[in-house]
Formats: sequence, structure tokens, C-alpha cells
Amino acid sequence: MKFLAALCLAFIPTAFAQQTGKAGEFDYYLLTMSWSPEFCHTKPSAKQCQDHRGFMLHGLWPQFNNGRYPVNCPTTQPPPTDLSKIKQIMPAEIVQHEWQKHGTCSGLSGDEYFALAQKVFESVKIPSDFVAPTKTATMSPTNLKKDFERDNPALADQDIAIQLRQGYLNAVEFCIVKDGSAPTACSHINDVRRGTFKVPPVR
Repeated sequence: MKFLAALCLAFIPTAFAQQTGKAGEFDYYLLTMSWSPEFCHTKPSAKQCQDHRGFMLHGLWPQFNNGRYPVNCPTTQPPPTDLSKIKQIMPAEIVQHEWQKHGTCSGLSGDEYFALAQKVFESVKIPSDFVAPTKTATMSPTNLKKDFERDNPALADQDIAIQLRQGYLNAVEFCIVKDGSAPTACSHINDVRRGTFKVPPVR
């Protein structure tokens, strides 16, 4: 439970941005890819750290253009039945939480929601410097975005947001249209745009 609480608090926007919503009624998705080595730097015994991963899927979150987002939506859609694939790219400890809080607002069934999350996550090509770095690197937000845009020509600066924690890369987020087919400009999403940050290596 401590693992779940810590991981979720690292990424969830301020509480006032949450609002009651209806399943399927939102403007776009926020794909959040967490940089696992940053989490594992302080919690090396966590289960996800045994796999020595780089980017992992933290969530595919319905968002509104006004900066708010729906959570825990009432839905008639069935919950997920097959979690074997999603657990290969998302920490197993948060899968059910992600469905209940965010997936229920997608308007999709649990299996459809996680299939879409996997598809979108795997559609993002990871720049070579982030596949399995062995040394800590120092980067600027501009250069990180350029790396992703170079390897993913459909992306533009306004489609990407960078999240840090204590000067280290915490996550890279991508704004995606509702059917998951293309990026879209982020709206009212926190984004680090200046200075530099460190990227801890995969261990």
C-alpha cells in the first residue's frame, strides 16, 4: 500500500482539478509514462524495480480542456478480465486503481481501455538515449522534447509535458486524441520548460 500511495502521489495533479464526470465525456487523453529509475532510486525493493525498466506506463487519463479531469465515473461497462498484457508495461500494483479512477471515465470496457492504453504506449518510439542508459545524464526540457519529436515525427512541443521530482525526470506525458490515433495539444497541463534536470540510469 505504501508503494501504491507513493507512486500515485507522484503523478496525480492537485485535488481541486478533479471533478465528477460521466463515462465517455472528456476532451482528450493524457498518456503518462513514468521514468522507473527515478522511482527505484528511493524504493529499490519495489516489485517494478526487479525488472530494471526505463519508461513504464503509469496511466491513460481522460482530461478536459479546462485543466480538470473526471474520476471514478459510474459506468455500465464491465471491468477488465485479462490483465496479463498490461502488467508487462504497467506496475501491477496500480492496475486496478488506474481502471477504477481513470478507466471508468473512458466509456470503454476494462479490456478495451487497457488495450487502448497499451496501443498508445507502444506507439511512442523511445529515443535511443532512454532505452537503457547506464549513466546519469543532465538534460534540458527542450532537448528531451527534441529527442522524442525526432523519433516521433507526429509529435510537437505542445503535445508533450515533462514532470520532475526534486530535479530528476519523473515522467513524460503526451496528449492524445480520444480514439488514441494521434497526438493533440495539451491544455492546462503542468510542464517544465526551463533549466536542466537529471535522468538516472536503468540499474
